[in-house]
Amino acid sequence: MQGDLSKVLRLEKLWLRRAPLPKTYTDFLGRKLFAFLLTAQGIGAFGLITLGVIVRKFNAASNVIHPMVRREISRAGTRLLPMFFFVAIVLGFLVIGQTMAVAARLGAINYIGTIMVTVVVRELGPLLVAVLTLARVGAANVIELGTSRALGEVEALEASGIDPVHYLVAPRVLGMTLGVFSLTVYLILAALASGYLFIFLQSVPLTPTAYCSEIAGSLTWLDFVLLALKTCAFGFFIGIVTCYHGLAQPLRLEDVSRVAVRAVSQGIIVCVLIDALFFLISLGA
Repeated sequence: MQGDLSKVLRLEKLWLRRAPLPKTYTDFLGRKLFAFLLTAQGIGAFGLITLGVIVRKFNAASNVIHPMVRREISRAGTRLLPMFFFVAIVLGFLVIGQTMAVAARLGAINYIGTIMVTVVVRELGPLLVAVLTLARVGAANVIELGTSRALGEVEALEASGIDPVHYLVAPRVLGMTLGVFSLTVYLILAALASGYLFIFLQSVPLTPTAYCSEIAGSLTWLDFVLLALKTCAFGFFIGIVTCYHGLAQPLRLEDVSRVAVRAVSQGIIVCVLIDALFFLISLGA
């Protein structure tokens, strides 16, 4: 009897393992996968088109486009400096505060600089800048472009012989790329400085020279290269994703807010994937 019961249980487990999912689940997953592939294809094609327009028409209508690029750099960079300086100070205090609590128990005070480089410079700093810029400026791009598309302004530009990608997308993508790169540098420097300020307030026996030496000793030329490439990739793809959702489909005014939420969500996913890709590159280097 016990042998028959165990056989039945094994058959049940085998059937549960091989049983097909309910049709509603497969349909749901299929639709999600198909929508993801279509979106990825559209964003990739839109990114290649934008990159081609930037390369081919960089000096075309420079008296119009270049001031727009500078305006977008100001919007995605200079205007956000006060907020990012505050975030950098808080980030430095939190990282050093947590590090001090652990290092004091383990007697590893001399590793504070290394931890700051690992956490702030390589990972948390660039990703935090990308997400905050996406939420602040990327959402505004979707709303502006989506409203222009819904009101027919994009079609009016095309009818006038003006390339909407060159006029509307290229300045935003370039401004976002340079803005994210600059903000990341400012945030990292301010976070490292605020980290030492916390050390000084806690009367830790670590001189500024020793702190800077630990940070410099933990950095390599590869860190600078990967940081520059990563931040530029963050800015470029944030600009591409937000502009794609603002322009790539006909919109009604009531759809703009929904598309903005979708663009921010997908932008965060793209940033995380880029960060994971660069992490794998740094491991293999």
